[in-house]
Amino acid sequence: MTRFQLILEFDGGPFMGLQRQAHGPSVQQSVEEAVHAITGETVVMHSAGRTDAGVHALAMSSHVDVAKEIEPFRLMEALNARLRPDPIAVKECRIVPNDWHARFSCVGRSYLYRIVNRRAPLTLERGRAWQIPQQLDAEAMHRAAQALVGSHDFTTFRSAHCQARSPVKTLDHISVRCIDDGLGGEHVVLETGARSFLHHQVRSMVGCLALVGMGRWPEERIAEVLAARDRQALGLNAPPEGLYFVTATY
Repeated sequence: MTRFQLILEFDGGPFMGLQRQAHGPSVQQSVEEAVHAITGETVVMHSAGRTDAGVHALAMSSHVDVAKEIEPFRLMEALNARLRPDPIAVKECRIVPNDWHARFSCVGRSYLYRIVNRRAPLTLERGRAWQIPQQLDAEAMHRAAQALVGSHDFTTFRSAHCQARSPVKTLDHISVRCIDDGLGGEHVVLETGARSFLHHQVRSMVGCLALVGMGRWPEERIAEVLAARDRQALGLNAPPEGLYFVTATY
């Protein structure tokens, strides 16, 4: 039995999430079915993170165990051929030790959130960013976000359906910056990293920081809602289409 690490890029729009779901298509299901078509084997794909419906990935780290003898490059090429037309690509494929695990060996995860700050409707980026027509103050958002860095009880930013044992997480870094797209609009980009995140944590943080950027909340409100440890204190949960899993660290 050979364990293969797969680095996946995918558009989460057509899927109910990365993890296999009973009520709709998933990235996991598509990859597992592709492996079965190639090898005749029923496999289970494990991944560094779990993404909600509509959330994308630039480099999701996953693994599958395959009994058939096959070179990593051949498996990657075969998977990419079988996965069409699903918006999933295997960017890298390599053999890893059998005690290596995509989820449990992971010591860091990073996410990116993209906001398009313009009034005109999105066309090319529809489904791939959150559009906010009001002018955002990215510098104020960045300053307010620093209250979230470190080890905290993130109950306020935790989904009611979160299955994590503890609401305490350690946020290694978070930054917000504005990028002129050269097309008459601006991108506000949030980047963050931690060993692990709670369900909806990043989207909830982005939603509250957006309220700061709009001028609806003062900067110090972020520290206050964090300290509240109460989901009812949450101001806004950002939509999934702006969120990207960036990379896993081992």
